[in-house]
Amino acid sequence: MKRTLVGLMVLGLVACDEAPKPAPKPAAPPPQAAAPTPPPPPPPVVKPEPPKPDPNKELEARVKRALEGEAKIQAAGIDVTAKEGRVTLWGTAATAAERRRAEGVAKKVEGVSAVDNQIKVVKGS
Repeated sequence: MKRTLVGLMVLGLVACDEAPKPAPKPAAPPPQAAAPTPPPPPPPVVKPEPPKPDPNKELEARVKRALEGEAKIQAAGIDVTAKEGRVTLWGTAATAAERRRAEGVAKKVEGVSAVDNQIKVVKGS
């Protein structure tokens, strides 16, 4: 009987000694749609360079201001054009002295290399 009892105890211990079965893994969550990726940033905007001032127009304006600053010249009757430092005076003057004075004023303006005086003397202008 002792043997039977010992045998049952051994069987009981063996039965209790079995490794427990692993718990089942929880089911994976259902696949979700991938998060939308943000659109790529727009390419950098290249700002156009502001236009550079025309040196001929600037010279014309300086000569015109110099003529307007001279009290003995009727600058309203004189137009000015410029190209690469060469200035042309157009229009009318009341006297030959006014015509020469306008040419002299134009020659003194910085940037003027030559003056082509096309001013016509018209009495009473």
